[in-house]
Amino acid sequence: MKRSPSTDPALWVRCFHRAPESAVRLVCFPHAGGSASFFFPVSARLSPAVEVHAVQYPGRQDRRAEPNIGDIAELADAILPAVRPLAGGPLAFFGHSMGAVLAYEVARRLEREGADPLARLYVSGRRAPSRHREESVHTMADAAVVAELRRLSGTDSSLLGDPETIEMILPAIKSDYRAIETYRHVPGPPLSCPVVVLVGDADPKVTMDEAKAWSEHATGPFDLRVFPGGHFYLVERSAEVIELLADDLAAPAR
Repeated sequence: MKRSPSTDPALWVRCFHRAPESAVRLVCFPHAGGSASFFFPVSARLSPAVEVHAVQYPGRQDRRAEPNIGDIAELADAILPAVRPLAGGPLAFFGHSMGAVLAYEVARRLEREGADPLARLYVSGRRAPSRHREESVHTMADAAVVAELRRLSGTDSSLLGDPETIEMILPAIKSDYRAIETYRHVPGPPLSCPVVVLVGDADPKVTMDEAKAWSEHATGPFDLRVFPGGHFYLVERSAEVIELLADDLAAPAR
């Protein structure tokens, strides 16, 4: 009998710093192979003005015993019930790479249910959903997947040199790559929220035209922020990105 991932909201969404008096909540969606802990520094810096929540996908860290989900629609459907209770007040999403598409798809589901539009949708390091590229990292041999991770600098190089670690993390990484590489955008009504696109100026995964195309997916104000760096510009530029979030999220709070 096939196992299913847990439906416990506490396993899907983590809050590292409770801030019940905050005026806005921010839900963060990790990149392929990423985990909720990637956003711990964001939570520490923004609390208590912003209460930060981070999504933990199954198949990694403390959810390693659960099966991976290699489909974006299925992942978004599973995340929705855990995020829905947070939509009782001003709510923003931040997603990087695969997480940007997941944030968008969960936001679509919330609006379809009648929830208020997000205060902000931040999409980082990802082309617009309607801009498709043929990619097949998830079908490659393990060594080629590791080479791709090194190229993008998305995983600590010391971890990639440890065979036991690679054996442990590759199933989740390949499943996430399968999810995002097989994703096809289903046309529908645009979101009603403001969209802020963040991108590195040397990101091989996103051209400026592909980044600007996010404006087609929402009717709210659109903003494009370009940072020096590649696909994981937000690691080297973390202070600037967090400062942008702090300043920008103060506006919905006011």
